[in-house]
Amino acid sequence: MEETHTMPETITPAVPPTPPVPLSSLLAREDLALRQIAGPSDPDIVIHWAHTSEMADPYPYLLGGELLLTAGVHIPEAAGSGTYFDDYVSRIVAAGGAALGFGLAPVHDTVPRALVAACDAYGLPLLEVPPQTTFSGVARAVWQLMAQARLAELRRVTEAQQSLAAAASRPDPIPSVLRQLAQRLGGHAILYGPDGTEIAGAGREPAEGVQEALAGLAGVVRPTGRGTPGPEHEPDGTLATTHPTRTDATLTTPGSRPTVTPSSSSTATTPKAPATPKAAVTATTRPAPTSATDTHADTHLAAYALGAGEGFVLGVATPRREPGDHTIASVASVLLSLLTGEHHSGAGAARSSALVRLLLGSAPEEVAPLVGEGRWVVVHARPEGQAPDAVAASALGAALGSPLVDLGRDVVRVLVPAEREPVPQPGWTLGVSAAAGPREWPAADTQAARALARARATRTPLVRHGARPGLEDLVPRADAQAHARALLAPLAAQPALAETLRTWLSLHGSWDRTAVALDVHRNTVRQRIARCAALLGADLDDPDVRMELWFALRQG
Repeated sequence: MEETHTMPETITPAVPPTPPVPLSSLLAREDLALRQIAGPSDPDIVIHWAHTSEMADPYPYLLGGELLLTAGVHIPEAAGSGTYFDDYVSRIVAAGGAALGFGLAPVHDTVPRALVAACDAYGLPLLEVPPQTTFSGVARAVWQLMAQARLAELRRVTEAQQSLAAAASRPDPIPSVLRQLAQRLGGHAILYGPDGTEIAGAGREPAEGVQEALAGLAGVVRPTGRGTPGPEHEPDGTLATTHPTRTDATLTTPGSRPTVTPSSSSTATTPKAPATPKAAVTATTRPAPTSATDTHADTHLAAYALGAGEGFVLGVATPRREPGDHTIASVASVLLSLLTGEHHSGAGAARSSALVRLLLGSAPEEVAPLVGEGRWVVVHARPEGQAPDAVAASALGAALGSPLVDLGRDVVRVLVPAEREPVPQPGWTLGVSAAAGPREWPAADTQAARALARARATRTPLVRHGARPGLEDLVPRADAQAHARALLAPLAAQPALAETLRTWLSLHGSWDRTAVALDVHRNTVRQRIARCAALLGADLDDPDVRMELWFALRQG
């Protein structure tokens, strides 16, 4: 049963995942000549974008994090004697606005004193924009600073990914990865075992109480029935032990605003203010969260569940939270998932034995028990917009619940137990075969490849091979295969033509979709289909001919 939380009066709207721009960096631009004349001068104040509005109530048009720019066109003549400016500023603050820029000329020669007082009262930074500085120039400067920050973040993440991958290949991979992660984040990293004990740690020693708080946060993401529970604070403020429900949770503690990310989504839940001084846990019936964040005093905490539910957890404590920190920690969690999975289950030795036996001539059905019992599905996956790399392939395997991953030039293949039904993965296009035993794995591999081609052609995140009974089941398989060989004999020496014909028929004769599925030009598709028609001596516009050819091609 879910508990109810009191909603805060003001909820800051979500902002995009682009690096914010410190307000101080914008004020430091000499070409803008901006001057702060009211509000706090906190160096942590950041801008997510610039927006211009002359509405008396800008609240409905703000998303949060803006530098709102106005020339004061909306200000009535008698505004200074009433509550106009208080109402105006309070609505900006309620909408999550980060700062207000007031342009001088042509409407106002000076910033109204009542507006300065209102910004001081509501804690909203107020900037004076000189006449020579256009609002477009301010917006352009924000985007330039944002682009610079984004480039710096990408460079930092790339360098961290390379160093973490190198650390994972050293003789002591787990301590090396933790040391490199702690160095890159400037904090402390800990690997917790399934029972909640600290297996290894690295980095600067955290402040008093941080390790206890981090261990408690690790309990929040640990799967059901494993290890220690999450933290709960007694009324006197001390940390107590409790047993929160191991489901998707939002954990709140005094003086902190933790966020928990459920395993079914990559988007964190919106932090909510605690209803009482004691920690509260809200739970739903969704799966256990895969990551959680919190703060302890001035230290930022994060916990990441590793692997496919074995109970290992990565904990990170840092004095500050920089853009890219979550991505860097996620890369480390993928590497540690692979390392702890090998160590915990002995799966690496079993897979090595299976590979050796296959190379020495054993049949697949004899080797299959070493990697798992039962039936399996083959998944072909292709990332959007780039070639797959080893880390991305390993992360995909972990998400699908299988360490049996093959990284190809353009496609990642994963062998997944049939009981773990694959689901769409963000950033990937998947083709899934029917469940098959070891003898049928080569056929399942072909099914997955064709399903992926269809998924890409139809822009569908996941396509499964259709395995329901059809008319072909009414014909003895040997007779069907003999008929198919005879009908398709003219194409036997040119497999590219047969595959193009199969794809073209499966996509209802669409030239464009077939071109996408085969990674060729649409004119190439037209030429191949015309060649097929000539070799077969058939009218491919005839639905009966198409049906017979489709029946024959399915036997291959």
